[in-house]
Amino acid sequence: MPDASTPEIRTLWRAFVPRWAHMPVSGEGPARFGGRWNPVGAPALYAACELSTAWAEYNQGFVQHPALIAQLELSYANLADLLDVTVQERLSVDPAIHRCEWRAVLDLGRTPEAHLLRQRLISAGFDGVVYPSYMSPGGHCVALWRWNGEGQPTLRVIDPDERLPKTPASWL
Repeated sequence: MPDASTPEIRTLWRAFVPRWAHMPVSGEGPARFGGRWNPVGAPALYAACELSTAWAEYNQGFVQHPALIAQLELSYANLADLLDVTVQERLSVDPAIHRCEWRAVLDLGRTPEAHLLRQRLISAGFDGVVYPSYMSPGGHCVALWRWNGEGQPTLRVIDPDERLPKTPASWL
């Protein structure tokens, strides 16, 4: 059952590879490579609740790569707030899921707990999750599985001066 405490409008931040500036709300990268909250082949959009968290998550503690950082506005999403202990208990979520080494689990040919939980939450009507940042202690992230489709939450980039390109032509 969706979490009624989810705000109607939420500001998010997304840091991503500048080459994809024309697709600021695409989930194609995570679909291609998989992620903590999505298996390969399943689109997802990862964003942060704080600008500094978006930067930390993008770089994953490695070399500081060039990034484009966009502010996003998410409207009317049913998010499972896994920061809330009562939500974790209600959904039978072990808090250890936030420390799971999901890549290592995949390398062993197994399905990470977060992927199993994702499927359960989608079936229960959730559009995504709010979870603690692994790379920025105290920061919070959002993973979306459904957005901008019919009957789905709306996610839009904040670009009042329309500075983002509309096509990949700037990279040719």
